[in-house]
Amino acid sequence: MIQNFINGLYEFHFLQNALVTAVVIGVVSGAVGCFIILRGMSLMGDAISHAVLPGVAISYILGINFFVGAIIFGLLSSIIITFIKNNSIIKGDTAIGMKVNFYHYLLMVLLTLVSVTAMQSVGTILIVAMLITPAATAYLYTNSLRKMIILSSSLGAVSSVLGLFIGYSFNIAVGSSIVITSAIIFAISFLVSPKQNFIKKKVKIDD
Repeated sequence: MIQNFINGLYEFHFLQNALVTAVVIGVVSGAVGCFIILRGMSLMGDAISHAVLPGVAISYILGINFFVGAIIFGLLSSIIITFIKNNSIIKGDTAIGMKVNFYHYLLMVLLTLVSVTAMQSVGTILIVAMLITPAATAYLYTNSLRKMIILSSSLGAVSSVLGLFIGYSFNIAVGSSIVITSAIIFAISFLVSPKQNFIKKKVKIDD
């Protein structure tokens, strides 16, 4: 199967494009996902990924590139969500200073771009898994942000390549294969990572 996959990479242009796209999305979503996880914004990716759908529909109706409508609606939704959060009577310590707001909106822009770009590769629903799972896995191994970003991006890339290989070899949906692969890596890491230490804790309890 591995040889067939390698031969397919040489023969088929679409498979080459799929590999490059999957790796890039895996790396970028892995990096952005770290900030999403650490800032407790895991559901923001889900909100934006759904918010871009009206933009895609309107773009189709107007006969323009779906990317334009999706980006506009994604950014608009992130701005509205942030505005409501910052002006809510139940808000926390959100207005700390100008740079915090800048980096927050920058993160929202990056999240929107990742969501829109990944939409064609893994689908709207599965974008959230690509943003959260590699980052959550990396968090199990390190407390360093730099190491977490590197590890999460690497895991995103590896999951993308393995998922593409499985999808191509067994003729199943590549997006689902990528997400399932990432989930399996997380499940294994949950059991064996030094931070979680689940197996050793289980052994001690049994003793």
